[in-house]
Amino acid sequence: MTVPSAATVSSPLADRAAFGRNVRTRVPRSSHGAFEPASGRPDVIDILEGQSATRLPELVPIRYGRMLESPFRFYRGAAAVMATDLGPLPDTGLRVQLCGDAHLLNFRLLASPERHLVFDINDFDETYPGPFEWDVKRLAASFVIAARANGFPVGDQNAAVRTCVRAYRERMREFAGMRTLDIWYEQDDADRMRALLASAMDKAGRRRTAEATARARTRTSLQAFAQLTARTPEGRRIAADPPLITPLRDVQGEAAGEEDEDRELQTLLEGYARTLPADRKHLLRHFRLVDMARKVVGVGSVGTRCWIVLLLGRDDDDPLLLQAKEAGESVLAAHTEGERYDNQGRRVVAGQRLIQTTSDIFLGWTHIVGFDGRDRDFYVRQLRDWKGIARPDTMDPDLLNLFAQVCGASLARAHARSGDPVAIAAYLGCGDRFDRALSAFAQAYADQNERDFEALGEAARSGRIVAAGP
Repeated sequence: MTVPSAATVSSPLADRAAFGRNVRTRVPRSSHGAFEPASGRPDVIDILEGQSATRLPELVPIRYGRMLESPFRFYRGAAAVMATDLGPLPDTGLRVQLCGDAHLLNFRLLASPERHLVFDINDFDETYPGPFEWDVKRLAASFVIAARANGFPVGDQNAAVRTCVRAYRERMREFAGMRTLDIWYEQDDADRMRALLASAMDKAGRRRTAEATARARTRTSLQAFAQLTARTPEGRRIAADPPLITPLRDVQGEAAGEEDEDRELQTLLEGYARTLPADRKHLLRHFRLVDMARKVVGVGSVGTRCWIVLLLGRDDDDPLLLQAKEAGESVLAAHTEGERYDNQGRRVVAGQRLIQTTSDIFLGWTHIVGFDGRDRDFYVRQLRDWKGIARPDTMDPDLLNLFAQVCGASLARAHARSGDPVAIAAYLGCGDRFDRALSAFAQAYADQNERDFEALGEAARSGRIVAAGP
């Protein structure tokens, strides 16, 4: 996956820096503070319903129900809405591989293949090349929305945004002075996070950080295996918990026999295996495929096809749990130019490998024909491997600021891998003009998000859409 840019990283340093500074004449940093819905902005319900048209109808009400729990939950499910709002805005043209959905809950602790904890972006469903500021704006607005949910005053909301954006700007400046390979090898491991936060965190904060790290190490595939499977006369199988977990045999219905079920499973696995490097393909052969179930995940993803796949190695206590998640076109694709992929799962995998410093060893993609006869793309990864998830609802203003700092710095590292850190750093400069502008943008967009949240609520009350739990 290539990320074309007007300033190429092979140009002399002075030219790249000059290019970044010159972008300010076309898109002043202060201009990022403005947000008004574009004239003719599509109806927010129409945007969401457009997505729902390609999803499982029986699960769409669950998606809406989750989005209606709070403005922050709505925001998590409304990446397509924000992409529609960002598209018409003037952009810098300083392109990177975007996460595409860089809200604060998509940053978390993860396990590297070497079994170290690292802090990184976790969700790449919407990854696509685009202007760096789109990710920064989505992240900044998420901090205002989360701070409002906690009842924090405006001053604390703005402080979190400025901390986040300053961390992004300052770290991008560090990357501008680094060698190319050093940028590529840079990692935000747990030790670096502790060192970064130690000077700014009191004893209680350090204890909470240590506890979060310890919890992440317990969130293994073995824990998921114990929670999601049960012993049956046929051996270990995925336990049904409809509508959240529905085994393949129940999705197909009684009309489908065991032979049909086995064929579907083998088709999925064989296509996926072909996308793995030779050594990972060899490792996968040590496991046998035994079961598969549809799983409801997240907020914005509810209604897409997501499967959990159970494989067993030496015996019934030697599991490998994979997640195969449907990949559609990125919500950003209609609003910016980028490479068009013949398989959207491959787009997700390619973007993830560009952004993350270390990716799941079982990351791959596949393509299958669904029960409805339609072709569908999927990407595949391990299910729950040492993932530590933030709890912004439990954070006080100081802790939210610290989390904003690590998220902003981590996003800069992700962008520096695919974009031009010299040009981006030169554009941002040493002052806080961009930080202040993003603070204003985040407040304005949080207001818009609340209006859209209310619009969804009204659509549910009027019967235009149906919302349901769990």
